[in-house]
Amino acid sequence: MSGLLQGYGRGLTLVFFLAAAVWGLMLIVLPQLTMVERALTAPSRALDSSVAQGLARDARTCISVLQTYVTDEAPAAPSGGLAVPSMSGGAPSSGGMAIPSMTGRAPDPAPSGGLAIPSMTGGAGGAESAAPTRPYILQCDRATTHKPLSGGASWLDEVYDLPWLGVSDTDPIADQIASAEEIETLAREASLRIREAEAGASPYTLSNFATLFEARLIPQSDAQRAVENAKISNKLMSLTGLRFERDGETYSRIGLVTLTRTLLQAVIATALALLLCYPIAYKVALASRPKQAVWLFLGLIIPYAIVELMRIYAWTTIIDNSGLINGLLHWLGVIDVPIQFKRFPGTVFLVIVYTYVLFMVFPIYNVMSTLDRNQIEAARDLGASPWRVHLRIIIPHSKPGIAVGTIATFMLAAGAFSVPRIISRGLQAEWFSQTIYNKFFESPNANVGAAYSFAYTIVCFLLVALFMWLMRTRLKDFARVQ
Repeated sequence: MSGLLQGYGRGLTLVFFLAAAVWGLMLIVLPQLTMVERALTAPSRALDSSVAQGLARDARTCISVLQTYVTDEAPAAPSGGLAVPSMSGGAPSSGGMAIPSMTGRAPDPAPSGGLAIPSMTGGAGGAESAAPTRPYILQCDRATTHKPLSGGASWLDEVYDLPWLGVSDTDPIADQIASAEEIETLAREASLRIREAEAGASPYTLSNFATLFEARLIPQSDAQRAVENAKISNKLMSLTGLRFERDGETYSRIGLVTLTRTLLQAVIATALALLLCYPIAYKVALASRPKQAVWLFLGLIIPYAIVELMRIYAWTTIIDNSGLINGLLHWLGVIDVPIQFKRFPGTVFLVIVYTYVLFMVFPIYNVMSTLDRNQIEAARDLGASPWRVHLRIIIPHSKPGIAVGTIATFMLAAGAFSVPRIISRGLQAEWFSQTIYNKFFESPNANVGAAYSFAYTIVCFLLVALFMWLMRTRLKDFARVQ
């Protein structure tokens, strides 16, 4: 602080600190606070009031479709199929599907717990004993007060004391309309009542984080289950609780499995980068003359003058089925069928190391170049082997640079999105960064995506803190890297 005041004066020093504070506030603090708030807020479609409101909309759509069947004469028995309201307001044809409701929700389970499947006669599944009076209508099937709430552990009618009502396709059309109208009225009243209760309750919840630990059923045959259980990776996941069996069914905590796999892959990629970059940094800093070091650095830097995405896409021309490697092997007569490099996890590791190699080389080089070469010469004169020179002199001196390079490469590899997305093209297990992207933009479920993102950030920070503790590295040691 005193050095800044003496060198720049109070005015420039104040401007510097204000700029740093604004930068930290706008780019670090506020975005993280926004992310935390979104992660702790339940998505609106998961609220109980939204479930009730969606039920009211389904009932109203069911009424609109059923009213097209009301004629002066009794309606003819339908020939089967899914009802589609006519654009002209006439009777719906029996060969299409009902217009889905505006809720955007998938069809809700029937009271028995399964999905309603239309029978071959056009009625709802399970109504074989009585002939239906109309074709299957999706919204009428979903118009039931026995509707699952968020999480599927409780039901709308049970929690909010509603009668169990539904629209039966075997009742007369007039009775079906009356049932749907009653359901709509109950649902709208319940929605208003629930919304008032939700307004007075705390909007924050940990349910978004809980989805990371949820176990999902993995449908498997007995033969396939035996094959999967024999795999070493699945045995390890069973030992850690990431995969388990219950009532003869296999369950997997997919979110945690993806998180763990991504962290392990990032650690492996970082270790590969360190093994590759340490000799390069040593060669440039201590084992080369200044002119040779300049040319070596140019060889490292010139490829990075190209945009990162262009360098990644360039790798696709190397590993494609008709790419450089397969073409060369085929020309040499080594292979007849192209090797599917896109399916090998090793290709992702290789491209990540190539993409972020400079973030490992430069910190190690900056610290290693400050080492007095006389210490190396003295150790050699005393009979130390090259391995002992590195273990006792060069590596301890370069420890801050190794720590900075390792941390930077690990964080970049853990957050990598473009490399696994482009290189694997969906043919490998996705990285956790891809899972977060899918939650934000493809589900869409930004609240769960924010929870995943914040949890991932915390886990990565904890791993970095653990690494610094193991390396006996302090924050002030990083100043030596500059």
